[in-house]
Parts: sequence; C-alpha cells; structure tokens
Amino acid sequence: MTSPTLVPDGPFQPDWSSLSAYQVPSWYKDGKFGIFIHWGVYSVPAFENEWYPLSMYQKDSEAYKHHIATYGPHTDFGYKDFIPLFKAEKYDPDQWADLFRKAGARFVVPVAEHHDGFAMYDTLLSDWCAGKMGPKRDLVGELAEAVRKHWMTFGVSSHRAEHWWFMNGGMDFESDVQDPKYAAFYGPAQHRDTQPNQEFLDDWLARSCELVDRYQPQLFWFDWWIKEPAFEPYLKRFAAYYYNRAAQWERGVAINYKFDAFPPQAAVFDVERGQLDDINPDFWQTDTSLTRVSWGYVKTERGYKSADQIIGDLADIVSKNGALLLNVGPKPDGTIPEEEEALLLEIGAWMQINGEAIYDSTPWKVFGEGPTRVESGEFTDTNRNDFTSRDIRFTRRGDTLYAILLAWPTKGEALIQSLGTDMRLYTQEIDSVRLLGCNADLKWSRSSRGLRVRLPDQKPCDHVFVLKITPGS
Repeated sequence: MTSPTLVPDGPFQPDWSSLSAYQVPSWYKDGKFGIFIHWGVYSVPAFENEWYPLSMYQKDSEAYKHHIATYGPHTDFGYKDFIPLFKAEKYDPDQWADLFRKAGARFVVPVAEHHDGFAMYDTLLSDWCAGKMGPKRDLVGELAEAVRKHWMTFGVSSHRAEHWWFMNGGMDFESDVQDPKYAAFYGPAQHRDTQPNQEFLDDWLARSCELVDRYQPQLFWFDWWIKEPAFEPYLKRFAAYYYNRAAQWERGVAINYKFDAFPPQAAVFDVERGQLDDINPDFWQTDTSLTRVSWGYVKTERGYKSADQIIGDLADIVSKNGALLLNVGPKPDGTIPEEEEALLLEIGAWMQINGEAIYDSTPWKVFGEGPTRVESGEFTDTNRNDFTSRDIRFTRRGDTLYAILLAWPTKGEALIQSLGTDMRLYTQEIDSVRLLGCNADLKWSRSSRGLRVRLPDQKPCDHVFVLKITPGS
C-alpha cells in the first residue's frame, strides 16, 4: 500500500478545483439500486440500535440501564466483551450475494468500520478487527469476492470519523473505557465539540486508503462527521488518492458524502433516510433501511417498511436522478432476518417485471405528478402519506417514456395529465402504450386533459405499476 501522504500519480490533485473534474461512472448512474449492510459487534446486544456502544455509556439512558441489568457493571463487562460473542458462525457471503442479486441490486456496500471502531476486515493498522478477534475472518474481503462473482459492484462504508467522540460517555464514570489496556479500541473518547487532532486524522486517512488498496471498492461511503473543518485537507488527499487509484485500475468509482463535506461536482451527494423534492442536476443517492428504528439488527420491534413503500420511494428517487442504497441488518451469527430476506425477494420480483423503467434510465422533463408531497432533506422518508393512484413518476430510456403508477387506480383507469396535448411536455405522437408484465392490448386516448389508459382487470404485480409509452416513428 502506498503511503497516504503520497497521492499516486494520476489525473487528480488534492484540491477542489482538480477534484471537481470528477465524473460519475456509468455503472452507478445506470445501476440505481444497491444494498447497504450494517453488521458488527453491536449486533450482539441488539438493543435499540447500532449506537448501543455509545448509549450504553450514557448514564441514565435506557441502554445504560439495560446493560447494567443484563451484563453487570461497565468495569466488569464493557463493549469490548461483546467481541468474543460476535462469531459470525453462519456467515455465508455467497448466500448473501445470491440474495442481493435476486433482489435486483447492482451494487453492495457493507460497513467496513462503524463508529464503534471495530473493523470488519483484516486491517494491518489495528488488532481490533474481525480478522484477529471475534470471527477471525476477513468478513469484508470474503463478501467482496462473493459480490463480484455474482456480477455486482462492490463498495465499502467508513464511519470511523465519529469514533473521535463515540465512547466519551465512558469517561464520565468508572468504566473500562478508562482502562489504558483498551485505549487502542476505545480511544480517543474525546468530547464531540472538539476537533480531531493530527494523529487521529492521519490514522483515519491511513485506514481509508488501506480499504482502497486492499479491496479496490468502487463506491466509498462516508458518514456525516467528515464535514468538520479539520477533515477538509484530508478529504482532498483521500479523494485524489482514490480517484487516481481508480484511474490505474481503469475502473469507475464514487465517493458518497453528506451535507457540504464535498463540492457537489467532486463526489456524489447522499441523503440519509430522506429524498429530494425535484430533479437534481447532479446524480445523487438516498441511503435508508428496511426498518424504521435501526440500521443494525435488534431483537425488539424493528418497524419494517412494506415492499410497496420501498418500491414507491425507489421510483420517486430514480425519477429525480437518484439511486437507492437500501440497508439490511444481519444477526450476529451472519444470517439475514427472515423478514428482510422476504422483503428483498419481493422487491426482486417487482424488478423482474418492471426493472427496465429503473435500470439504465434517465429523468424526463418533470419527475412526476400527483398530490402526495415528498419532503426534501434528511430523515423525512417516513413523513409522507401513502402514494395514491394519482401519483405518477416518469423515467425514460432514449425515446421510450415510462409512467410509473405508484398505486393502482380504483376505477381501473389511469389519467396522466403531464401527457396532455396542451402541456407541451410530450410533443411526439404516441405509437403504443403497454403495461409491463401484461400482454393484453390497452385502450387509450390522448386529449388536452392528458393520456387516459384503461387498465386490465388483472394486475401484473403486487406493487407499483409501469406504463411503457413508445412514440411513433
């Protein structure tokens, strides 16, 4: 591995003007749908969410009380003591990759290291990793091989930045966080309102570049705290390092960022658990989870979304020039919960019929129409009402237009107002209108009010329905 202080030769320099010449690769813009994986030591306590290693050290929190009652004092049993219980004994990366492919995913992004500081790969920079402790397997490396074998694109995520302050609650009372024997794992455990020092930032950069060189990921996702000012020069160096490595590999890559950590042309903007309310000129992404309450596996109620909600959001996101990174939370033994597997297969069944409206598509002149408002911004994806039969989203492939009906019309007739002759959005003559998954001829007519389509009695699938509109020659 080249020292991260030395940017490899290539087209990019570590400054924003150079990095803004970056181009999003076609595999990403065309793929549209990927799988995110939150799996780690936090899956063992499986209480509340993946922030258990923080909240268990927050006095008077529910997690703190639960920890004392279940495991005893933090001096006797701390977060580190969950590591031997994280065995991944049923982990089968080929089985995971097969499931994700059946779900219709084009790319897969496991969490390589979460805020807890436990690397899910065999790092050379720390003993606190899955390669040396717990499962004693390179979990990330095994998945990378399986994902590529199933013809999907592999990426990683790093949440290391937040580790600067993630364990600081354990400094406020007697706990194992204060034991110098475990400083390499729990440290630095600083207050959140302080900026990381050079030692931490150098280590962050080294770990990020190690992931690049070890696994050649084509997507590198960062959580939000890299927006802090101290990270800026390191982000420039990392991006130049990664993009120049990709040029050497002759592979297209992308970095995901939140808020304003990068200029919009230098990487791909990501919205956590939220969407945008209109077409964005730059390609972007939503990351969200199958569940409403957690990213990682928990034993309590997880609040699953329905396949209908997820597919509706996918259509909305793609119509606005975005992609969806959808999270699963495996159990500590390495199995994916049955409910999550069932949801993924349901999404995959929909993609088998309707995927041509998603993959390789581009936005149309407008993203859609209908009364249901989609808020723009983070943590808004559970705020909206259910989509109605009047809610329609548009995508296109060349001259072919897809009108995605987000609910089945109650009277069996769809009216697409954006395609009215007075709207001047669709100026071509229409040659044919067909419903994906249905061989029956459809009756349709077009007027100033819109395109009116009579749908068949039998639905072609269970969720979200696609009309393929082909222009005349």
